[in-house]
Amino acid sequence: MQPRDLSDHVAYEAGRGIEEVARELGRDPAEFVKLASNENPLGPSPAAADAIREAASNVNSYPKSAHTDLTDAVADRWRVSPAQVWLANGGDGALDYLSRAMLEPGDDVLVPTPGFAYYGMSARFHHGDVREYALDREDEFTQTADTVLTAYDGERIVYLTSPHNPSGSTIELAEIERLADETDAETLIVVDEAYGEFAETDSAVSLVEGRNGFDARDDVAVLRTFSKVYGLAGLRLGYAVVPGEWADAYARVNTPFAASELACRAGLAALEDGDHVERTVETVRKSRATMREAIDAHVWESAGNFVLVDVGDATAVADAMQERGVIVRDCTSFGLPECIRITCGTEAETERAIETLSDVLATLDLDHEPGSEPESESEPEVADT
Repeated sequence: MQPRDLSDHVAYEAGRGIEEVARELGRDPAEFVKLASNENPLGPSPAAADAIREAASNVNSYPKSAHTDLTDAVADRWRVSPAQVWLANGGDGALDYLSRAMLEPGDDVLVPTPGFAYYGMSARFHHGDVREYALDREDEFTQTADTVLTAYDGERIVYLTSPHNPSGSTIELAEIERLADETDAETLIVVDEAYGEFAETDSAVSLVEGRNGFDARDDVAVLRTFSKVYGLAGLRLGYAVVPGEWADAYARVNTPFAASELACRAGLAALEDGDHVERTVETVRKSRATMREAIDAHVWESAGNFVLVDVGDATAVADAMQERGVIVRDCTSFGLPECIRITCGTEAETERAIETLSDVLATLDLDHEPGSEPESESEPEVADT
């Protein structure tokens, strides 16, 4: 007895945690700081933590009412109907729902490279095939409709990431609209906005709903998560905002009670904790600006809660930084063996990362692209999220 042929599937390579690194190296976990997985530097929303404690005694019940309360709150936040909010077990769960709803065996999806591996993984799980379009590092990973259309060949789903992981680039709504206009009527444009709260760009929900000068569309869906700005990565909570025309498909593809009672109650509280969101966004933007200014290597401009750095040899630098107690992401798995990704941390964590990277680069004497003075810019005021 064997599973079906999984030879085309790849395992997701997650960032390593402090405990496993410390165990492997025989060190005290307190020696390390983790800046590898784009987690919230301030931790979870305090209101969400309180909600978890209060709801803990109710986990014997299925989260039906909690699910409804959270769906209504998210819908109110985006000014859509509750039926358009597909709540899921993380953003990757929402990806799976879209795959279930859209893909027939043999359908293709078009994904960015470098990019989030789960786009392609979800398609293959649902018997779809995967094609890629390239974002060029020499062009600052710029995202345009032309970039995608050059590779497009009638795929059923086209994935965009804005801000893009791992580079931090964004795509303008007008470019998304053009892409939707110039692809087939049966092609769905999925805009992954997992890091959207850290960017200055408007959400592609405007295209779904026909706001801010755009016409409403039935071929654009948007992904969001509670993992990043709300600090609830460990609870696995995300959602898709989909067009009203086919929103009722959720009932047919939804995993029963996919979002837990604790996750729903925490998410509901986090939505109301504007102070935590504001502090998080401000911390990230300061860290982002500091790293771009202080790191003596090329740092791509980012709208996410991370920066991508050209260090010459990602594995050597990441390993050396880890030995010194700073865990960063080796981007070799993204197809960028010269680059590391550093999550924006607290002021102290950011300073430690910069100092450690500077020491490693000086010690290893690698052939990396030196940093250049960023164009004159000021970090924007914290947006109303």
